[in-house]
Amino acid sequence: MAVPFRRTSKTKKRMRRTHLKKEAPTVTTCPKCGASIKPHRACPKCGNYKGENVLKVEEEK
Repeated sequence: MAVPFRRTSKTKKRMRRTHLKKEAPTVTTCPKCGASIKPHRACPKCGNYKGENVLKVEEEK
């Protein structure tokens, strides 16, 4: 079984792991109602997408 000859330094280890970080999800605001939504999706609050009513949304009582 192969064993590394030398220990991996902290710098090398951290350089290798730089792309493993978490990213915050992208969020945009609906131009009609101002709700926070994911981009390129219909708004679940008002049902609009690109200025057109795409979903039928029932209003809360």
